[in-house]
Amino acid sequence: MTLLTRGPSGIKGTAAALLAVVATSSWGAVVRSGEFSLSSPQIQANGSIAARHVFNGFGCTGENISPALSWSGAPPQTQSFALLVHDSDAPTGGSGWWHWLVVDIPAGSSQLKAGAGTADGKGLPAAARQIRGDYGSPGWGGPCPPLGNAPHRYTFTLHALKVKTLELPPDPSAALVGFVVNSQSLGKASFSALYGR
Repeated sequence: MTLLTRGPSGIKGTAAALLAVVATSSWGAVVRSGEFSLSSPQIQANGSIAARHVFNGFGCTGENISPALSWSGAPPQTQSFALLVHDSDAPTGGSGWWHWLVVDIPAGSSQLKAGAGTADGKGLPAAARQIRGDYGSPGWGGPCPPLGNAPHRYTFTLHALKVKTLELPPDPSAALVGFVVNSQSLGKASFSALYGR
């Protein structure tokens, strides 16, 4: 069987058909999702997290101010966003520590301002909802690893979602939120930063 022929108009046959399928398939969406990016003007990827973002409590004396975040390049089918901030190095028996969970961020949003993670959520885009993290309350809970630990890695992940609103109970666990977010994710963008004491 001939897979490839060349004529006056260029490549023909099965290979050309295959290229057309790839160009219009979901594979194309996967390639474009590589453009989806998340960053912070206050926290450099793989850099150190400043004291202003560190938790105030549990032996830490930071200002507990959530960092500014901005993003671009989300898949065109995005209906909303969800932000998950997690410390996988926390000594919790394998579950890590959830520092900030924000869901139902409107699709038209492209940033969260510094300090938006207060417990009342007043600085968040309209309709966005914060979920209780592992400090026991909603809102940003900054880094506070145990004294003497090697610096922990804090990963900020923004998911582009297929739905405008996640179907969650009134007070879901962070693990449930993570499961539901991943089940509705079209793509994600992330970066990590370090903090130790």
